[in-house]
Amino acid sequence: RLGLERADTAEKALNVIVDLLEKYGQGGNCMESNMAFTYHNSFLIADRKEAWVLETSGKYWAAEKVEGGVRNISNQLSITTKIDREHPELKEYAKTNGWWDGEKEFDFAATYSYVNTARMTTSGGRYCEGYKLLNKHKGSITSEIMMEILRDKESGINMEGGFMTTGSMVSVLPQQPNLPCIHFFTGTPDPAR
Repeated sequence: RLGLERADTAEKALNVIVDLLEKYGQGGNCMESNMAFTYHNSFLIADRKEAWVLETSGKYWAAEKVEGGVRNISNQLSITTKIDREHPELKEYAKTNGWWDGEKEFDFAATYSYVNTARMTTSGGRYCEGYKLLNKHKGSITSEIMMEILRDKESGINMEGGFMTTGSMVSVLPQQPNLPCIHFFTGTPDPAR
C-alpha cells in the first residue's frame, strides 16, 4: 500500500518497499489468533509498462523484472538465478552463513529457503498449481479468467480452513495511457463469494 501511495511506477514502488524493509525490517503476526505465525513477504508489482517480482528474507531481498509470459508468487521464494536487483549484501550474507560457496551460480530461492527449485513447478503445492493454471491460459488471460483462478479451491489458490484466503485483487493495466486502469477487489475473505 505504501508503494502504491508513494510511487508512480512499478520500479519506484519496489524502491519504496526495499527502503522501508531496510529501515524497519518486517515481522508481525500473520493471524488474528494467539498462535504466532510469521513469514517473509513476496510482492507482484506492476504498472502499464513493466512488472517486478520482489521476494524477501528478513532484510535481504531479490527482485526479478518480468520480461514476458506469466509469473506467480505463493508463500515460498520463487526467484532463482534470474535476479535483476538485489540487496547489496545478499550474496555476502549467504556466504558468511555457509549457505552458498561463492563458486556455483547463485540461486536465491535455493539459498534462502529449503525449497528444491528444480521441483517448484512440478510439485503439488499452491505455487505449482497457480503456475499450471496461469500457463493453461497463457496468451489469453482476461480479468474473468484471473477471477476464476483466484476462486479455485481444488488447487489451493482459494484456501479454506485454518488458513483462509483473506482477499484477492485483479487489475487491468492497459499499456495505452488514454485507457483507464481497472481494479477489482473482493469484499469478503472467500473470493468465490
